[in-house]
Amino acid sequence: MDYLNLADRSWPVLRRLMGGHAAVYRATNGLIGHRFPGSPPVLLVDHVGAKSGKRRTSPLVYAEDGENVILVASKGGFPKNPAWFHNLMANPDTQVQIGSRRRDVHARVADPEEHKRLWPKVVEVYSGYDDYQRRTEREIPLVILEPR
Repeated sequence: MDYLNLADRSWPVLRRLMGGHAAVYRATNGLIGHRFPGSPPVLLVDHVGAKSGKRRTSPLVYAEDGENVILVASKGGFPKNPAWFHNLMANPDTQVQIGSRRRDVHARVADPEEHKRLWPKVVEVYSGYDDYQRRTEREIPLVILEPR
């Protein structure tokens, strides 16, 4: 099976599902959507389109590192980084919702030393990231969301 071809065709459906997830998460103030049994925790990250300027929200798996929140720009091991990554790089000051709590954050990419230290931590949250890294030639970026 051609994994990348299937993934490419699936993005429109996945995007709609993620939009529904974000809507339910917000409507229930994080009561539904933050944690599902047997799944890693999910937050909502707001971001502004780098080209469009449109405000968007994405539900994403996260890890915590002290006060910082770590996101993995994996896109399932796809050759390109996800759109939310580009949007956060263009507009790094944003907000996340973790459960019922909203926080103002500043996004930046982990430097090589931070990446090396944080990668095992994100894999502990979701082991699939190691598989995603094996599927792609790019180093999957880690995005550090720092309180602001």
